[in-house]
This record gives sequence, structure tokens and C-alpha cells, in this order.
Amino acid sequence: MNTKPRTMPSVPDAHGEADRLRAWLAADPYRSYLYAYPHKTAYRPFDEPIPLEQLWEGEPAETFFLYMHIPFCGARCGFCNLFTLPDKNADAHERYVDALARQAKQLAPYVTRRPFARFAVGGGTPTLLEPKELERLFAIATDELDVDLSLVSISVETSPETVTPERLAILRDHHTDRVSMGIQSFVEAEAAAIYRPQKPDEVERALTMLRSFAFPILNLDLIYGLPGQTVDSWLYSLERALVYEPEEIFLYPLYTRDHMIVKPSQIQESGTDVRMACYLAARERLLAAGYRQYSMRRFAKISAVSAKTLLPYDCQEEGMVGLGCGARSYTRDVHYASRYAVGRKATESIIADYVQAERYDKTDYGIILSLEEQRRRFILKALLHAEGLQLSSYAARFGSAAMDDYAELDLLVEAGLAGSEAGRLTLSAEGLALSDAIGDWFISPHIRERMEGFEMR
Repeated sequence: MNTKPRTMPSVPDAHGEADRLRAWLAADPYRSYLYAYPHKTAYRPFDEPIPLEQLWEGEPAETFFLYMHIPFCGARCGFCNLFTLPDKNADAHERYVDALARQAKQLAPYVTRRPFARFAVGGGTPTLLEPKELERLFAIATDELDVDLSLVSISVETSPETVTPERLAILRDHHTDRVSMGIQSFVEAEAAAIYRPQKPDEVERALTMLRSFAFPILNLDLIYGLPGQTVDSWLYSLERALVYEPEEIFLYPLYTRDHMIVKPSQIQESGTDVRMACYLAARERLLAAGYRQYSMRRFAKISAVSAKTLLPYDCQEEGMVGLGCGARSYTRDVHYASRYAVGRKATESIIADYVQAERYDKTDYGIILSLEEQRRRFILKALLHAEGLQLSSYAARFGSAAMDDYAELDLLVEAGLAGSEAGRLTLSAEGLALSDAIGDWFISPHIRERMEGFEMR
């Protein structure tokens, strides 16, 4: 994560501040990737462990989201700062899934009072598991947590080298709607520069097989700003991806953070950062190809929907149930997880503690959200997506007007980065392009202080 000082006032009061804000954001559009708020580096040990029964008994969400985290992969890529461990040991994987089953059984009495509407398995690489362990994940969901696989949207992450007929058959037979595969680049030299052990032929083989299984939604991840990458080589990778007509494509700018192999200087080509040029070129190409933009990262076809009749789920209402070491859980007032690390020794230690534990019915690490942080989270989770913030929903939730509570929102409108129409505040095309900078700017001083005080291991 980046921790550079922020000198822009939070609530400027002069008309000229709008122009200054726009220039300030555009000058450094890739400040940090804020995929959750508060960021996990704002988590700390609680003064006292909190019983999970206490957290979940009052959770108001009508449906829940189940997330399982599998913290193993074949190799750590140079851009990765996820909670994952390069470990192909099948025995270690089996012990981990055993712990996952124990945790689910203990959590079940508290979270099965509401139906699950979504189910995702991420990591790491879940399909690195042996087929029998991969199949057990679905059994844990159904047998321990009463998940109806025919009624929930199911998403599973994979990687080219782990795509096999046996594993894909397990996903298909358990009603998986969406398979997501990180490719990052079809250019072998670019993949090698980020220490990603894949060959273009392996990627093409995996894509051909995935398409033959006809999952309703195939998502492909690509990264722009890789060492040595140009706009032309970036567009080559995008064109190769489009050959397979994925229903979704996620475009990620490269970030460099602590404990990563790739260094900040490597995203430069001849002293020029090409990330914004890559983003704009890809956006133009995808819109021309019939994709719709849903956020700075997500582009999807209108047809990218589950074939099932799904229960509704609103991420604004929380109800995220995390299973596994590294998974986060979100209730309205409290977010919690296991400890977070990137370094190998620290990650190994955290996983070992999780696997050896006998009880999982309390949490001792996370963050208790003040009303202020609940409001900021509500705004960010809506505003950084194309559908934007429905102002009446904010008022119904918090009893006040978002535009009154946060002068920053008026400033975004004045700067031409957002607009308000029919009771909804949405980012402009330029605002979407600057989503990462806007999200970073909207972090509260309290959360920023915690993030900058986090000691990465």
C-alpha cells in the first residue's frame, strides 16, 4: 500500500478548490486499491475477544454472502500482496480443509438463520486443491451451512495450470455460475517480469477447456502497467482475451507495495507511467465490443448473469460470512478476520495457528465501525461503481443527507468528476478513471492513521 502524505484539504471551501482537486487527483491517479473499506491494514486486536453469536444475532441483512478463502497457490506472483502461501503440499491442503469444516460447524448456529444468496471461493488458488478436497468445499457449504447450490450465485477462482477436466467437472456438477481466471498478460516476457510461471500456450489451453464446459460467466483478469509493457502490447493481451468472448473482464492497474517482488521503478517505461493510457485504450476497445462498464475495473456483457433464479443480496447491507484463514467477515458494526501478512514466515505461522485451533466461535482481530466509518463505507461501496449512490438509500439508513454530511461530494460534482440526477450521485467517465484516487482521498483521518501505523509482516 502507498502511505505518502496527503496535503489536499478534506473539505475545501473555495470555488477554486474544485479545479485544484481535479488536478491533484489526476496527477497521481493510482494511489491505492481500496477494494474494501476500512482497509484490512486498519484492523487491530480487540481489547477482548468477541463471541460470534453476539455479532451475528443482531445482523439485519436479509440474506448473507458466504466466502471461503483458500490461502495456497503454486507460486507467489511479483505483484501479489494477498494472504496466500506458495504451497503445493496436498497433506497441508487436507488439514486446512479439515479446519475449514470445523469452523463452519461452529459458526453454523449463528449464520444459518438467514439464507445464503451468494457463495464465492477465492484465494490463493482454490483449484490447486486435489479434486477430493475441492469437492469437500461444496459439501461444507451444503452440509454445515445449509447452502442451496441451486439457488445461490457461485463464483470460483482458478489459474491456467490448475484447469483440468476433473476439477472443472466438479465445479460444473455443483452448479458454479462463474469461473474467474487471472491471466494478467498473454505476453510471455511480461508474465516473466512479474514472476508468473505461465506460458501463453498453457493459458490458451486452459481457456479452450473452460469454454468447453460452458459456465454461464467466464471472467478474465488482466493487469496493465507491467514492467516493459506498452499500450500496444497491452492491447494485444486484451485482443487475445476477447477471442474467447468472456462475459466479464476485470482490468487491474499494477500496484507496488511492501513485501512485493516488483518494485515501483519497474512500472515505468522510459520514465513514463503508461497505466492511464492503457486504461483509456482498453475502455474504448471494450465499449466498442459491446461491454458495459460497471466500475473502473469491471467490464461485462449485459448477458453476464446467472442462469438461476437468485435470492437478492445487497452488499450495502453487509452480511458477509468469511470462512478460512485470511477471509474477512462483515457485520454492520464489526469487521473481523485472522491476522494479515504477506511475508512467507508470518503467513505460515498464521495458517498453522488456524489449522491447529479447536475453537472458532470468537474473534479477537478486526475493527469496530463507528457511525462515521459506516457512512463512508456505504458511500464508497456505491459511488465507486457505475450505478452510483442512491441518495434516498443513504438517508433511509442514516437519517441525514449524504451531500450535507460530506462536502467532498459537492466538490466532486463541482470538479466535473460526478453528477447528481434522479436522486443518484454517479461518477463521470473521468471520475471512474480516477476511482482509486477518489477512494483514497475519501478515507477518514482516523482510518488513514491506522493504515499508516500498520506493520506489514
